[in-house]
Amino acid sequence: MRIVIAEDSVLLRAGLIKLLETSGFEVAAAVGEADGLLAAVEEHRPDAAIVDVRMPPGFTDEGVRAALVIRREHPEVAVLLLSQFVEERYAADLLSANTSGVGYLLKDRVADVSVFLDSLRRVATGGTALDPEVVSQLLLRRNQTPLDRLTPREREVLGLMAEGRSNAGIAEKLVVSDSAVAKHINNIFAKLDLPDAGGDHRRVLAVLRFLNGET
Repeated sequence: MRIVIAEDSVLLRAGLIKLLETSGFEVAAAVGEADGLLAAVEEHRPDAAIVDVRMPPGFTDEGVRAALVIRREHPEVAVLLLSQFVEERYAADLLSANTSGVGYLLKDRVADVSVFLDSLRRVATGGTALDPEVVSQLLLRRNQTPLDRLTPREREVLGLMAEGRSNAGIAEKLVVSDSAVAKHINNIFAKLDLPDAGGDHRRVLAVLRFLNGET
């Protein structure tokens, strides 16, 4: 089987290459960002792509958006998503497009070599492989509102946004870096299903969601 890997961690990418090649797979390409993934799939037409959910430049949903493009433009290419945490919205997005040849595993599962390889083979041959924790979160999500997806810290950041604080003001209040605040806000936008419309439009919409959810 021919595999393309998209993983921004150099160490994990190198480990995956070695593991797959010693297990009889052919690694056609290994890249560190979403655009490189799409180019590699277009060039090599692999049996499957192993894709990190969060990749440069934003480290939000670049990987899963690329995976959705692959499933739309190259439905014969299976996709196995890897994530550090359960991102139930992304799993739901991918599965709603096509349940054949799709997998979503937490990165901890990569440490269990036999489980990981079995999952990859199953996905590459048209099956499905979902981490039990992902399944559990998807079931819970049916009864959730978008605000319920936010972590306590993300709700705190959104509350400060509702107070009219800037990123710098939020960072000062929470005693964290500006980049940490920006990451939380990007996660909030993604979890509230707010598309990138430019300017401060998403910020206003996020605050409106928060206020409507609190009243």
